[in-house]
Amino acid sequence: MSKKKKRTRSQRKNEITKGIFTVLEKEPSKSFNYKQISSKLGITDTQDRNELIKRLGQLKASDRIIEEGRGKYKKKPSLHTYFTGKVDLTSSGNAYILVDELDDDIFVPNNRLNRAFHGDTVEVFLKPRRKGKKSEGEISKVLERKKTAYVGIVDKQKTFAFVRPSDSRMYTDIFIPMDKLKKAEDGDKVLVDLGDWPKDADSPYGEVSQVLGKPGEHNTEIHSILAEYGLPYEFPYEVEQFAQTLDTSIKESEIAKRRDMRDVLTFTIDPKDAKDFDDALSFQKLENGNFEIGIHIADVSHYLQPNTILEEEAYERATSVYLVDRVVPMLPEVLSNNACSLRPNEEKYTFSAIFEMDTGANIIDQWFGRTAINSNERFAYEEAQHIIETKQAEIPEDISIRETGYTVSKEVVEATLTLDKLAKIMREKRMDDGAISFDKIEVRFNLTENNEPESVYFKEAKDANKLIEEFMLLANKKVAEFIGKQKKTFVYRVHDEPDEEKIMALNGVISRFGHSINVRDKKSLNSSLNKLLQDVKGKKEQNLVDTLTIRSMSKATYTTENIGHYGLGFEYYTHFTSPIRRYPDVMVHRLLQHYLDGGKQVKEPVYEEKCKHSSNMEILASSAERDSIKYMQIKFMEDHKESEFLGVISGVTEWGIYVEIVENKCEGMVRIRDIKDDYYVFDDRQFAIIGERSKRMYQLGDEVYVMVKNTDLVKRHLDFSLIGKKE
Repeated sequence: MSKKKKRTRSQRKNEITKGIFTVLEKEPSKSFNYKQISSKLGITDTQDRNELIKRLGQLKASDRIIEEGRGKYKKKPSLHTYFTGKVDLTSSGNAYILVDELDDDIFVPNNRLNRAFHGDTVEVFLKPRRKGKKSEGEISKVLERKKTAYVGIVDKQKTFAFVRPSDSRMYTDIFIPMDKLKKAEDGDKVLVDLGDWPKDADSPYGEVSQVLGKPGEHNTEIHSILAEYGLPYEFPYEVEQFAQTLDTSIKESEIAKRRDMRDVLTFTIDPKDAKDFDDALSFQKLENGNFEIGIHIADVSHYLQPNTILEEEAYERATSVYLVDRVVPMLPEVLSNNACSLRPNEEKYTFSAIFEMDTGANIIDQWFGRTAINSNERFAYEEAQHIIETKQAEIPEDISIRETGYTVSKEVVEATLTLDKLAKIMREKRMDDGAISFDKIEVRFNLTENNEPESVYFKEAKDANKLIEEFMLLANKKVAEFIGKQKKTFVYRVHDEPDEEKIMALNGVISRFGHSINVRDKKSLNSSLNKLLQDVKGKKEQNLVDTLTIRSMSKATYTTENIGHYGLGFEYYTHFTSPIRRYPDVMVHRLLQHYLDGGKQVKEPVYEEKCKHSSNMEILASSAERDSIKYMQIKFMEDHKESEFLGVISGVTEWGIYVEIVENKCEGMVRIRDIKDDYYVFDDRQFAIIGERSKRMYQLGDEVYVMVKNTDLVKRHLDFSLIGKKE
């Protein structure tokens, strides 16, 4: 980055919004057009001027400013200083209200929350600011609840009950009349729907909607995680029945409408325990020496038709959820594991991106459309990796997904090795163009039949994984580019530039491990981030640095407004390759076919709303996945209470230090009050706690020895006892 501050798109949007209100509030009796506002804000850049015009329209539509005459805007008159914002509740019980048009968040003490909960959209009254004091306010009205259902534990009395919510930021119990308990017993874990909160009542009223089971039991806790995020764990009966009535047979009349590729060498490469195979690769060498490579994706949109209950359910779910012990699919099994799964030696309908490539991985020609395939082989990543490493056709028994070892054809070996070479060339080009290589360690568990964790292992991306990744990235990029350059409404997967403050904070943390990043410009930043991620591989700080680097990035989202994908270094990018498990891919398939058929431009607001919903559901699914891993880590550590572990301090707060165990990545807390050899004080500048008497320091990144002190499966909390520093 240059000395001139580099702004992300979201920062530009916030600055322009604040600028609009600054201009209109300075002269509230006057109205201004976009040119006058641009001039007052010193906006000369076309992109920023277009963003200003767009924001003016959005602010008018949401009734936050008024339009006088055509294209002239003024401040909406108000008797008091009220704003709309979202509640961010802290662990202390106080809150900050996040308001778009204000530079500072509004602080609200807990006695002025007016029964608002974390995440709620509220109206807040901003009090006159006193000199040297932060903005303070009072919530005047709850406009919209973020959550209307909570998981908690029943505390049953003689004539009524309370539910104590598991969410640590929910500061009140929920009162349950006896006739609203739904047969829940004292101590049961339940899902409760929030009702009214009468003025004279200490707690809101609620009704139990579902009894989840006894706290601590495996299914109870997994179902609780899903329920906390409003995610289902089974399909409604009528949806299952509808799916069963679908005609999933393959018909020659349908194949006649498609490009028939059933005779072309095709195979899938997936995890060994995969049940749905939504992508396959085909390969053939052309007479001119080039290669024709097909990326074939299950044609979910052939079965998933608009205006059906199956479509409604898929849209509401928007994504499959991958928990530690199960998959909660977006589509019923008859589609996800059968009709749409590209199983070997079965004819399937697919949607394909087909490329002619030369030996340098340059694209000579491309084609998109519906196809029919018949996969010749199903490989596990381990088997494909064996072919890449040994260049041999024999698959040994110890890595085979079949009952015995076997030998693949010479054609399959040649195809795999050629695809690997091309993938490596494409990956190198991506890195040279500024892509960032995130290969974060993923924690996995070997589970018994009763879902007890026997051991921990780490998922590592090898050449076979990267082969598939590169061709999926290619298909996603080229489909987005094909429609994007036609300037038609489309669904993009975008990734904004990183926030400069977060990057500077990351630099401060990694400097304690002897690393640094170059923030001079985008190319220098990306190059040094890649070097950092490479340098920490295999070191004690790897997981911490990987995690902090990812957190410093913006979040990828779905939108119709293309701003490119920063992390991948792509100007155009979408999700085309996983429609079995992602609803946006279904939208992409439908839109692509619509435009291939010569269809007219579709309405952007309709798809933008669907993109927003899909992004929100993705966040919920990711949170549930993280919670399920945390739950299983704690379950694993229950059986290791007598063991001593080496860990790395991964976080430091005023109430304790977080320690991540090196050998299994389980993270727990050592509370400051439990360290008895001194009185320790938190030093936020040094990311450390320091003993007042001994001056002993425990700092972010230090290696320490710990033992398990307490495991709480219900609260998903792990406490450690500190033994001491590694010398």
